[in-house]
Amino acid sequence: MSVLVYLIPIALFLGGLGLAAFFWALRSGQFEDPKGAAERILLDDDLEPEKRQPSARISR
Repeated sequence: MSVLVYLIPIALFLGGLGLAAFFWALRSGQFEDPKGAAERILLDDDLEPEKRQPSARISR
């Protein structure tokens, strides 16, 4: 039973630390655009149109 005297304050401290980290992440903008990175990987905008390889054309 005496171990609870140590465990309860440690658990409260760690919970408060996690809550503080969450609020810090909110304030610093970590959750501003959660879908942006997931959709940005699907776009092929890294090459400008004039630098892209021309498509193979068949001339007759």
